[in-house]
Amino acid sequence: MNAFDTSIQTYLIHIAPSSDVFTHAVRVLADFYVFKGVLPLAILYAMWFKPGSSLAYRREMVVAILSSAMVAFVVGRLLALLLPFRLRPIYDASLGLAFPGASDASNHLRLWSSLPSDHAALWMSVAVGILLVWRWIGVLAVLHCALFICLPRVYLGLHYPTDVIAGAVIGATVVVLLTRDGLRARFAPCIVGLMDRSPAVGYTAAFLFFFELATMFDEPRLLAISLFKVL
Repeated sequence: MNAFDTSIQTYLIHIAPSSDVFTHAVRVLADFYVFKGVLPLAILYAMWFKPGSSLAYRREMVVAILSSAMVAFVVGRLLALLLPFRLRPIYDASLGLAFPGASDASNHLRLWSSLPSDHAALWMSVAVGILLVWRWIGVLAVLHCALFICLPRVYLGLHYPTDVIAGAVIGATVVVLLTRDGLRARFAPCIVGLMDRSPAVGYTAAFLFFFELATMFDEPRLLAISLFKVL
């Protein structure tokens, strides 16, 4: 653990109220999907359906933002597998930090490397994508990602500060690249056209994809882990 991570996590633990109610509230923010992905995804729905002269552009951007979120999530997971393993701070007793709720923490994340944060990568890509289209709403989306998604995970010891910073940089970089006009034009109009031609199929698939994205593919990941153990 470097001095940067140590100073921030020590500071957060000491300034936060030492009450069970506050700890429970932070854990709710960290665990409940409605406080993580549901809100920014709802903004993308508004971006898609809002009428106006820029409708075609906004729909292409929604497709590019969702594609960026998926790419950022996959990149984050691959880096977690390829980079040297980093134990999450909540499981590292040598740090000497008493993370709130550590005694009740499950062990299901113990084997998952802490670096980078896939939460930060995925949701910062969506937030920055919104910022590229709707500036002030995008500012709120970025603040939401930082305060309601990243910060609680650092406070609870699920990630180091550098984990969420690395994830946020990955997410922001991917969405800036994939939403550029030249690259976006190669794939987004095709998907928008498919949605227009076959709305029943397109919006059904979109609903399923939004659900899995909001839950960060928890069920497919659990299924893959179960199959891996069986095989």
